[in-house]
Amino acid sequence: MIELKYFGHSTFLVDLGDKTILFDPFISPNPLASDIEIDKITTDFVLVSHGHEYHVFDVERIVNNNEATLVSNFEIVTWFKNRGIKKVFGMNHGGAKDFDFGTVKYVNAVHSSSLPDGSYGGNPGGFVVASDQGTFYYAGDTALSYDMKLIGESFDIDFAILPIGDNFTMGITDALKAAEFVGTDKIIGMHYDTFEPIEINKEAAKTEAVGRGKELILLNIGESISL
Repeated sequence: MIELKYFGHSTFLVDLGDKTILFDPFISPNPLASDIEIDKITTDFVLVSHGHEYHVFDVERIVNNNEATLVSNFEIVTWFKNRGIKKVFGMNHGGAKDFDFGTVKYVNAVHSSSLPDGSYGGNPGGFVVASDQGTFYYAGDTALSYDMKLIGESFDIDFAILPIGDNFTMGITDALKAAEFVGTDKIIGMHYDTFEPIEINKEAAKTEAVGRGKELILLNIGESISL
């Protein structure tokens, strides 16, 4: 069993029992997440999909609060290491690494990536996390890609955390196809409603998912679910 807690935009805390992982921390500038007490978040690892500010804004604060390990592509972890973060682990596309909670594979994403100061943020990516508790795909910001079929061929995916806000990433229609490619019927939505260009009709999205034989789960900010 894996427990997820949603902190808005694309930020999730994943509890794997002995260890916790926080993805793409963007909380303190997000008015929709104003009730979240960021300094009470505890995590062992912070995984970052790409360098955009809406995914890295709170990295330093949370990593330093927890003495957590930052995992991302080589360019992003180097940028943060130069800003004083000590525990980093760099990866790149196609690479996998065994951690004490399970295996992380860094997979392709079709997007852009630059860091808040304009520095090169390397290539954007997503993560497949395989543990004793289950296996899931965190897509990061991405368009639909045939590369996702390789994930489905290589892993037994229990659920996928996918962007559904359209405009900057996939919308719901492409996200449903992505779920088909990776081989899961359970989608956790992210990257929607944070600002106007990615606002969605949530009920319409859920209805479309049902019509395609999928379950779309849209958590409220601060809400948890066990999967």
